[in-house]
Amino acid sequence: MDTCFRKYPDGLVTNVQKGALPAQAHSVARYVAKYVVSPPISVRRIDRYDGERVTYHYRSHRTDQLEHETVPVQTFIGRMVQHVLPKGFKRLRYYGVQATKTFTKVKAVIRAALEKVEGLVHGAVTIIARLTYRQRYEQSTGRDPFRCPHCGAEMAVWRIWHPKYGVIYDEGEVIKRGTYTSSMQRAGP
Repeated sequence: MDTCFRKYPDGLVTNVQKGALPAQAHSVARYVAKYVVSPPISVRRIDRYDGERVTYHYRSHRTDQLEHETVPVQTFIGRMVQHVLPKGFKRLRYYGVQATKTFTKVKAVIRAALEKVEGLVHGAVTIIARLTYRQRYEQSTGRDPFRCPHCGAEMAVWRIWHPKYGVIYDEGEVIKRGTYTSSMQRAGP
């Protein structure tokens, strides 16, 4: 590499003739492509190249199915080159509210507004990540769903019954299956 850079400080152009390629040609092409530009199509999506035509596949947005297309090399190169931006141009990934900097600022403003409004507006939601069912229920109704309304003792889920589907969960069945026994006890002698 160093020899090439010293011999050709302004870069070099290669003229590859049609014919047999060295065994490592594909891996070298993949390696170099990563550093040259982010390609608009993955090398894995190119199915066939015979020197004159390129066959590649893609998932169609209209049909949501995998489709194959064979086009002349010039057409294929033209389709790929249109994705390469002129020198000095910047590509925008997100714009407006979705831009990373803007989103961070907007999120902070929304949280601050919700905190101010929470006591005034019934049902305003505070943005807190990953509340448990128990916390969400207690926050919305003002009572702990795991406390018995009669004696105040903490309850445990034993069986869940639905009017349409019947028993959805039965702790007794879970115990019978041996879910809570250690693996040593299940293995036996």
